[in-house]
Amino acid sequence: MVRVKPFAALRPSVGIAAELSSPPYDVLDSLEAKALAGEKSLLHITKPEIDFDPVLPDHDARVYEKAVENFRLWQERGWLVQDTSPYYYVYAQTMGERTQYGIVLCAHTDDYASGIIKKHELTRKDKEDDRMIHVKIQNANIEPVFFAYRDDEELNAIVASVVSSAPVNGFTDENGFGHRFWVIDDKALISRITSIFTTRVDAFYVADGHHRTAAAARVGEWKRSSNPLHTGEEEYNYFMAVCFPASQLKIMDYNRVVKDLAGLDDNAFLKALSENFTVEDKGETEYVPSSLHNFSLYLSGRWYSLTALPGRYDDNDPIGVLDVTVLSRLVLDRILGIKDLRTDKRIDFVGGIRGLGELKRRVDSGEMKAAFALYPVSMNQLVDIADSGSIMPPKTTWFEPKLRSGLAIHKLD
Repeated sequence: MVRVKPFAALRPSVGIAAELSSPPYDVLDSLEAKALAGEKSLLHITKPEIDFDPVLPDHDARVYEKAVENFRLWQERGWLVQDTSPYYYVYAQTMGERTQYGIVLCAHTDDYASGIIKKHELTRKDKEDDRMIHVKIQNANIEPVFFAYRDDEELNAIVASVVSSAPVNGFTDENGFGHRFWVIDDKALISRITSIFTTRVDAFYVADGHHRTAAAARVGEWKRSSNPLHTGEEEYNYFMAVCFPASQLKIMDYNRVVKDLAGLDDNAFLKALSENFTVEDKGETEYVPSSLHNFSLYLSGRWYSLTALPGRYDDNDPIGVLDVTVLSRLVLDRILGIKDLRTDKRIDFVGGIRGLGELKRRVDSGEMKAAFALYPVSMNQLVDIADSGSIMPPKTTWFEPKLRSGLAIHKLD
């Protein structure tokens, strides 16, 4: 079972949560962050390269120093205030007609090492190293990770009771998504939540934040090895997560754009596709994939439906059945020669929140030659893959809304 505990969060002072909170560090590039950040924005802490003119590379030593300075200043100015006791929190996100309710808590770093916290993607060491540096220099988890867990009726009932009262803060962000936050300060309720997680919830599933999770686990290990008086009760053994019941989450499509057709003209490319797909010309009207193994292609101003032919995928293999696998194997690798999605510069990825219009824009601009839209992975598929110990291909899942950073911060001492 998972190990969890409440914590005394550092939170925005009254009335400034909307102004202080920010998108996650990896959603915006530096110039986008600089344009968005107001005076109190957490982006000055998570992306402090924006405080330099011109903007510095994010790995510059001066950027790390600025992160520490800004984190200290935000506390000294009273923009971030420390809770006096350990609490659990509820964080609700609303996108359109759908609301998801997460419990903000601390998970144990050892659960990641042992596989109780389950991942479905590989991480890159350079990104882990960068996040590890940020956690170490701040001695804090500035941004939470995003976990899912199998639904528990009692936890759902507890959350429903908590959110029946007014939140401590609530606002709508620049994307039109709603964010609300509650504090659970009842000691009996805190004890019961801990008991349910530690006796009935057998795993957490990393939905978003694989690099932050890995970095947090590495910082915990480093602090243990550096502390001759380590007891196992220290705060650094835990890291901050927002945990949602799986039934409330929805995965969006994660699409691909490619720079060229590996020397083929349009007709030759479409002919090559027809060996493994039923290819249908849909004209100039946007075409959305309708089911598993059906893809959308945008090429030279026209949309096409691509339906994988029988026998081109393995429905009995949790990885082989994924459309990202089918597309990678039959198109990106076999036809276009794109073999490593993590390193090949001829391919880029577009989250489904940007819509098919973004795919069309990037192709029409001449930046890219073709775009592929995929049918989204389901939460059941993600859980099955994580349980099996398998790893999804890169850039398979896109969760939305993203967690807002700055609503809670976890100090490691």
